[in-house]
Amino acid sequence: NTRIIPRIIPMRIIPRRIDVERVEKAKPWRIIYGRRKTGKTFLIENFTDYNYFFVNRDTTVLDKRTGEKYTYKEFLTILRALMGNRIVIDEFHRLPEDFLDFLHAIGKKGELTLVTSTLWLSKKLLSGRSPLLGLVYPVRIGLIDERDILLELSKDLSGKELIESAVYLREPFLIPYYKPPIRDFLASYLYEARLMVRELIGEIFSEEQRELTNIYEGIMKAVADGKNVSTEISSLLFSRGLLAKDNPGVLQKYLSILTEMGILERVIVYGKKRFRYYHVSPLIDLHYYLEEKYSYTEIDVSVDFIRKVIDAKVPFHIEQFFRNLLSKVFGLTYQKIEERDFDVDIALFEFKKIKLVGEVKWKNFVSRNEVKNIENNLHKFKCKRVLIVPDKAIVEREPEEIEIWDIEDILKLIQR
Repeated sequence: NTRIIPRIIPMRIIPRRIDVERVEKAKPWRIIYGRRKTGKTFLIENFTDYNYFFVNRDTTVLDKRTGEKYTYKEFLTILRALMGNRIVIDEFHRLPEDFLDFLHAIGKKGELTLVTSTLWLSKKLLSGRSPLLGLVYPVRIGLIDERDILLELSKDLSGKELIESAVYLREPFLIPYYKPPIRDFLASYLYEARLMVRELIGEIFSEEQRELTNIYEGIMKAVADGKNVSTEISSLLFSRGLLAKDNPGVLQKYLSILTEMGILERVIVYGKKRFRYYHVSPLIDLHYYLEEKYSYTEIDVSVDFIRKVIDAKVPFHIEQFFRNLLSKVFGLTYQKIEERDFDVDIALFEFKKIKLVGEVKWKNFVSRNEVKNIENNLHKFKCKRVLIVPDKAIVEREPEEIEIWDIEDILKLIQR
């Protein structure tokens, strides 16, 4: 199930067909927002056909097709003449505040795309008092969709390297630097660029002159360390003096903001009145785990040690990847099933009905005893049951009434 992997994979442009389709459906006026370095500008500039303007920090406006630079007043004149055509304004939030009133006065003409990485502003612009409310359709661009990245990388990679690379190269800015094997690449990248990863999140707040507060960073460290229920996070932050009271209710507004920004995902725990929070980005999860456990941005931690941490974290990130992938493939929602004596890696629902349960074993061998435990857990549910492994040959005994899916089966599934 594997082939020899070249030392350097040719640079690929991931088409991001699913995100392009989302953007195209949000006509005629839309606001594209999301965390920095998720490929918003690249997606709009390379996969759509528009008159493209970029707003500089000094409020001058660059026409990216002609290279001309305009003052704000000149830009308004040009924009008025172009209305009715297809227009993109990137980093539009840098324009004076009366620009939104200008758009409101013009009304919907042609196709207009506004792009911003300032997530605080995005939320403000879509609030009840904003001139843009009802004029623009919001589209959040996050990491590359699991289906797009997996199908595209399968042209050059196979086996475990294919899946593990797909998990982490959903971060578009990593793709130009990637050299297999992915685990070695990640260890070197985190060692060399550890400070940059933190700033990737910090920019979300600093754009509005907001610093990445200790509370937000405390939350992200706690989640990376496996304390992902609000009560656990609240207790930890209170013990460190970051919260005045050990009150999960106070914490909810911070968790909601991080979830709305696409930094954390919130998963319902089946049958229980609670949620678990996880990092959307496996790279950021690795960064904050290393920071929480080992203060690796302040203490010189070796590349070899970082690699050991990555090895420990990969199975969890693989499980998260397959859960989200299958949820999208089947059009189902996912929840977390956890009981006193067992839990289930993947549980997909159609409304309140369980449609699929699955276990992920990302290892080199699955013993008879492990198969028996999997049967005992999954047979509790009357629905489709699956065991996901890198290769079917690693399973010592075929489980009863449980389908085994390996990498080739997953690729066939998403190709269909």
